[in-house]
Amino acid sequence: MLNDAYVITMKDNELSNLCADKLIESAKAVKFAHEITKFEAVLPERVVPLMQLHDLKWNYPMSEPVLDLQSGLWKHPYKTAVTEKRIACFLSHYLLWQKCAKSEDGMFIFEHDALFTRNVDVAVLNQSRFDIIGLNDPRGATRRAQQYHTAVQNREEAVVPVPKIDNDNIPQGLPGNSAYFIKPDGARKLISLATTFGAWPNDALMCKQLMPRVLGVMRNYATKVQGVDSTTTL
Repeated sequence: MLNDAYVITMKDNELSNLCADKLIESAKAVKFAHEITKFEAVLPERVVPLMQLHDLKWNYPMSEPVLDLQSGLWKHPYKTAVTEKRIACFLSHYLLWQKCAKSEDGMFIFEHDALFTRNVDVAVLNQSRFDIIGLNDPRGATRRAQQYHTAVQNREEAVVPVPKIDNDNIPQGLPGNSAYFIKPDGARKLISLATTFGAWPNDALMCKQLMPRVLGVMRNYATKVQGVDSTTTL
């Protein structure tokens, strides 16, 4: 089964390209079976026309927490200097979800700050009951990272359910959301969620509350974050 693999990269950003190249080289070093292609990230100036084209509306706070009455989830703002950068990050993932939704096979999606630490058994991912599977080591990639790590390691399956690490009204999902495998059904569900609830940051929309029994995490993590400055929050 052929699985596409993409790393979201800012075309004219030197740091983004250096990090993406480092990811690609790390994939080769662990003998990852799929060629990773650079996917041109959406730039802030393209946000408005793309949102209109896809009939999307940004529905996430930028300053104060807001309780989403439709979902019952608290939407906590992310540190973002330029709102359009946050929306552009969502759109970069969204365009790949659309690409995946139209295909017959799963897809690997990476942000440029991911880094391979071991190979991936793709057959395990394809055969898993989960439609979206995180590859990242949570340590250094997400909040309450040690709690997340412990919960994952206390399981025995190769792919485990996303653990509960907070109150039920706080979105919880993949660690870091910068490296994941997504199947067409998972992509279609995310696109439907964006239509129903509006556009949110991809890691908030892709949460276990809105996608019950859909999200999993590799127990033997295959990637970690490089620890570079975010191009979204700057």
